[in-house]
Amino acid sequence: TIVLKSANEYCLFLPKLRGQSIRDSEKSAVAYCNKPTSKAPNARILSKRFIRNLNFKHNTHRGYVQITGKFNRRSYDLRRHDGGGQYDIKSPHGAKCYGYPYFVELVEPKTERYCLRCCKHKKDCPTHMSADGCLKVIGGKYH
Repeated sequence: TIVLKSANEYCLFLPKLRGQSIRDSEKSAVAYCNKPTSKAPNARILSKRFIRNLNFKHNTHRGYVQITGKFNRRSYDLRRHDGGGQYDIKSPHGAKCYGYPYFVELVEPKTERYCLRCCKHKKDCPTHMSADGCLKVIGGKYH
C-alpha cells in the first residue's frame, strides 16, 4: 500500500533491491514513504536525497491526487540508461493507493522523472500508456 495525502505525506513504489531496473521490479516493488505512516505499515523510508522536487495537485472535481517531479537516481543506485516502468493496481501484486480504487505510477531513471496519480475513477488513471512516459500519462509540473 502507498499513500498520497499531501506534499508532506506520500509514498512511491520502488524496486525492492537497490540498483534493480524499474521494469524488472514491476512484480516485486515495495512501498517507500517520506515518513512513517500507519496507512502503509510495511513501507520503507525514502531517502531524503531521493526526491529533488515535488509538485502536489488535488483535483476535487475529478477525484484524484497526484505528485510529479524529479528525483536523484544515484541516491538509490538506479541505472542511468533505465527507461523506467509502471506500477499500478495489477503490479506489484496487491498494490493499492490508500483511499482510492485506482492508481498509476511511473518512474523513469533515465530522465529522473516520476509521477503518481491516485484516482476515484479508472479513466483518470490510464494504465495502458506506460511507454508514453510521465509527461503524457500524468500532466503536471516536473521542475
